[in-house]
Order: sequence, then C-alpha cells, then structure tokens
Amino acid sequence: MLVEKLIENIILGMSIWGYTGLFLLMALESMIAPIPSEIVMPFAGFLVTSGRFTLLAVAFVSALGSVFGSLLSYWMGVFGGRRFVVKYGRFLLLDETHLEWTERFFARYGDKAIFISRFVPVVRHLISIPAGIGKMSLKKFCLYTFIGALIWNTLLAWLGIKLGERWEIIHNYSRQLDYVMIVLIVVAFAYFAYMHIKRRKSPRHP
Repeated sequence: MLVEKLIENIILGMSIWGYTGLFLLMALESMIAPIPSEIVMPFAGFLVTSGRFTLLAVAFVSALGSVFGSLLSYWMGVFGGRRFVVKYGRFLLLDETHLEWTERFFARYGDKAIFISRFVPVVRHLISIPAGIGKMSLKKFCLYTFIGALIWNTLLAWLGIKLGERWEIIHNYSRQLDYVMIVLIVVAFAYFAYMHIKRRKSPRHP
C-alpha cells in the first residue's frame, strides 16, 4: 500500500541521510507534499532511543525544516497567490475582496493562526500560502512557525521515544483526524460556495 511505501521511504531517508534527511522531510511536510509529521517525528524519536539522534537536535533540526518548507509556500503566496486569484479566482468563487479580507485577517490574527495551525492536521500544510497572499509580517511568520513547529515536533518525537518500536501507532490514530479535517474543510467550502451564490442572487448584488 501507499502508506507502507511512504513509511519505508521515510525510514530509508533518515537512516541514510540522518539529520539532513529529517530536515528535508519536515520541509516537504510543511508544504503540500503528503508527508505526515506523525510518521517522520515518531520515527526520529525512535532513533533517539537507539542513540542515532538526540532529542534536542531532533527538535531543533525538524523545526528549522518546518520553517524552511513553510517559507517556500509563503513566498509562493507572495509572488503568485494574488496573481492566481485575480486570474483564476472566479473558478474558486474568489475575487479581490477576498484578497483584501485575507490581508486584514493576517495583519490582525496572523500570529495566532500560524501558531495554532501547526497543531491542526491538513491545515498546517496549507496555511503558509494564504499567509503569503495576505502579506503577513515575515518576522512574525517565521517566529510563530518555528515556535509552533518546535512544540509539535518535540511532542511527536517524545511519543516516539516512549513507544519505541511501536512508534507507527501514532500515525494510525492521526490518520483518522486527517479524515475529519478533510471533511470539515469540504463542508466549510460548500457553505462558503452556498453563501457566495446566495449573495450573487441577492437584488443588492446583481
């Protein structure tokens, strides 16, 4: 199965490349790549028990990888997001008013949104792009991404240490949360589409 193959590749990557492999995997995880931190970090924790890694280094390197990957997504939002919405946004029921709202949101709540998103499945893979579109302060973006990632990654690595050879259990449970988040996102988008169409049909919005 795909998940088993993914786990094999993650194990192989970190076994061969060590901390460099951990950094790259967490960078990809922080983008849209389907690499769950719930696999990467518990296995890194397991490697701590074998003496291959140290928890302090695992926490720091993985957080840096998360920031690096998030920054790539952030700059995608800065340089391509607005242009994409202006050109193709109508197909996603988006327009320039939503861009203005995004800028206001990240100016006011960006630090909280970025920090909290690090603990939310699916959302943490996507949040950096709208943060870039909303032109969130780069310093705040890096700071809260690093802090949130440091806490989350350390927790997962610590669980991997406690579980030892049973570290894969974490992913089995987290996968169910992923499904829940996907359903919630789909429902939220459906509601957004419904309200958008309803406003369009309103006499005040011919």
